[in-house]
Amino acid sequence: MPNDLGLLPTTTVGSFPKPDYLKKARSAVRKGKATEADLKDLQRKATRECVAMQERVGLDILVDGEFDRGDMATFFAEKLDGMSVSGLVRSYGNRYYRKPIIKSRLGRPRPLTVEMFRFAQELTSKPMKAIFTGPYTMVDWSFDEHYSSRRDAMLAMAEQLHAEAVELEKAGAKFIQVDEPAISTRPEEMDVAIEAMGIVVDGLKATTLTHVCYGDFDKIYPKILELPIDIFDLEFVNSEFDLLDRIREVPFTKGVSVGVLDVHTHKVEDTAKVEGWIRKAIGVLPIEKVWISPDCGLKTRTEEEAEKKLEVMVAATRAVRASL
Repeated sequence: MPNDLGLLPTTTVGSFPKPDYLKKARSAVRKGKATEADLKDLQRKATRECVAMQERVGLDILVDGEFDRGDMATFFAEKLDGMSVSGLVRSYGNRYYRKPIIKSRLGRPRPLTVEMFRFAQELTSKPMKAIFTGPYTMVDWSFDEHYSSRRDAMLAMAEQLHAEAVELEKAGAKFIQVDEPAISTRPEEMDVAIEAMGIVVDGLKATTLTHVCYGDFDKIYPKILELPIDIFDLEFVNSEFDLLDRIREVPFTKGVSVGVLDVHTHKVEDTAKVEGWIRKAIGVLPIEKVWISPDCGLKTRTEEEAEKKLEVMVAATRAVRASL
């Protein structure tokens, strides 16, 4: 882990709420009333606003806000050769989404996220974290009509994402996050998830992270520590910090970005309460290995809520730092 960030560096998981003007622009493009170029201009406008907000709040490691992405899997499916996107599929309740389909051999005809990363990094002197969805989640959330096994599909996906990671590093990324929210849902597949991640991060000099945000953590711990990743971004608030009980039993050997904001509620946290959660975490985890972040992406919150929650997080972190 880099030691030039100081203690308890603050960041976010990646996604931010999309401004109304961007939602309207997406709709207009679908209806043929606006062009992709129009949409791209507004995505960059939203990115500039988001980076400025993160600077204003005082975060240490920034993100681009993912304004060029809709769903975290379909965004990549639409850009990779060999993939397409299904019609609407029901996930739960009245929620529907378009599921990726692997139809033929995977290929990466061009960079997936590098252009937006470069644009965002040029807006700030602070480090910008590069983020993409990992091979396990991409395959787990897709229909596979081509590969003979899930392992074959995951390793093929990992090869394409490795090429993306290499280009992001060449573009200046010091921090590369591989989002794997699905990795804790099938404990029996941890070995192939570890193998696939090894392909993605092979040879990288950047600090690597992975975000895991639901599933049964107990069933994959401590096996998950075999993932060749430097920092694990985990939700703690949503599980009422019960992860610390497992970590007391079997110490965490990697860095941890501790989630201290509940992204599922409109309520803005109390600064003293968040400060208490941070102190609780560093009472168990080595402070030099701890980062501070929300539990998950903030895209489901309003813009005002996201900023206010982050203000609380940064204030609480600074209070803890000042007391050390």
